[in-house]
Amino acid sequence: MHADSGRSYVIGTGTARQAEAAFRTQIRQYRSSASVNAGPYVLHANSTPVKIPASLASSVIGVTGLQNAAPKLPLITKASHRPTRPAKTLKYPCSAYYGQHVVNGLPKQFGTTSFPTGVCGYTGSQFRSAYGSNNANTGKGQTIALVELGLTQDMFLTLQDYAKADGLPAPNPERYSELSLGQGTACGDAFDVEEQLDVEASYDMAPAANQLVVGGDSCAAMFGLQGLFDADLAVLGGNGSHPLASIASNSWGSGAENQPAIWTNIENAYLVRAVGEGVGMYFSSSDGSGNAMPSTDPNVTSVGGTSLGINKAGGRIFETGWSDALSALVGKSWELLGENGAAGGGPSQLWTEPAYQKGVVPTALATAPGNRGGLVRSAPDISADGDEITGFGVGLLSFPKNKPPKYGTILVGGTSIASPMVAGAVAAAQQGQSHPFGFLNPVLYKLPHSAFNDALPVAHAPVAWRGAMCPLSFCGFASLSTTDDQSYSMFGYTGQVTLKGYDNMTGLGTPNGQSFINALRKLEG
Repeated sequence: MHADSGRSYVIGTGTARQAEAAFRTQIRQYRSSASVNAGPYVLHANSTPVKIPASLASSVIGVTGLQNAAPKLPLITKASHRPTRPAKTLKYPCSAYYGQHVVNGLPKQFGTTSFPTGVCGYTGSQFRSAYGSNNANTGKGQTIALVELGLTQDMFLTLQDYAKADGLPAPNPERYSELSLGQGTACGDAFDVEEQLDVEASYDMAPAANQLVVGGDSCAAMFGLQGLFDADLAVLGGNGSHPLASIASNSWGSGAENQPAIWTNIENAYLVRAVGEGVGMYFSSSDGSGNAMPSTDPNVTSVGGTSLGINKAGGRIFETGWSDALSALVGKSWELLGENGAAGGGPSQLWTEPAYQKGVVPTALATAPGNRGGLVRSAPDISADGDEITGFGVGLLSFPKNKPPKYGTILVGGTSIASPMVAGAVAAAQQGQSHPFGFLNPVLYKLPHSAFNDALPVAHAPVAWRGAMCPLSFCGFASLSTTDDQSYSMFGYTGQVTLKGYDNMTGLGTPNGQSFINALRKLEG
């Protein structure tokens, strides 16, 4: 038994029987599911809460390593539903920008029989244009840490190809570095696509920032959360005198707010430490209705998702809360399949309202759920595009046998897009400042409305904004994804809503280019 290098926790190894005796529990194997699994390993966990000797209880925050459930990735690469009957065969192209292609002669929805097709995947140049990025604020001199599990092969080479394909500045190898912890990807690389998305999305908004990709040990606890905890702690521990970065993007979650209290305790402990060290911790709010941890922790900047329409000229034509319902084209009608993706958020069941949200979050959105009294933390805090129908074209490298690597792109969605993008926007704002911004929430909630693009409901918007045909490469069948679709009749809906001003789908809104930068610098300076 020994302490880790940063003396954040004590590491002990032993047999399952020894662990059972030490913590007075039993470790059992469980059947995996799509949402709860251990990657390539058998799922195991303690069957009862652990018990700590009374003499040690006051000194123990939590215990990890007894279970190996994989972290939750807010990343969508294909439709989550399939129709009960065969969908109609219909071919249509995806769009390079919103509204480029339109499908006519469809069953009537919202009073029309014509809908645009979803995008093939927006480019970095399109995102920069829509969110008002410029060549003066590029994040120069700032460092963004991207927290992963394992490391992707030839990531910098992928970034070079991505930048070239999207017309972005060529990345500088002196501003890119990787830190591999433990055995790296030896026990699997579930973050492969996630890492490439994180690196590319943060680069889009801050192409001159330093990028540090921290790969947690995928073998830690045999694929559990410990590898990600270690990666965050490595950023905070730094070189012993200061952290490795002032901005850390985390596109992962550990579970719902009713997750084991020991996980919540551990996360909260190092997130409080991050505030003290001046490190801003950005977490994706998840890709489904309701709250997820650690994004609702009051010491986190929770990043939600939007549906974003970008026109041919790169302009932002609409932006609303990401909450999609998917309907398959079956015969001459639509078959509603349910929620296909949504930005996580809503009133917390765990945390009370932090001071920085008082007077800004509407009382109705900060009211405790159930019969609890008092006001609570509401998530998210800020947002960026996350809808798969207006999603990100992630550049990937494949490695054919005995052939050079091959570059290509795929369409992805999820608040995995939003977190690194917002982290990049903050790095651009932090450029040239005398000190890092650190934990940003107390300042975010003081910014003027003009600092944000307000994501508004689309109930009375033009029909073309109400939905789009899902790209066949993503859904695999002819289907309509309806935008900002909020109804208690839809499975998974938790009461989140898109409103003018703060709302619990998109938070305060999305970064509004130079207005966002100027407002941050004015308050932080």
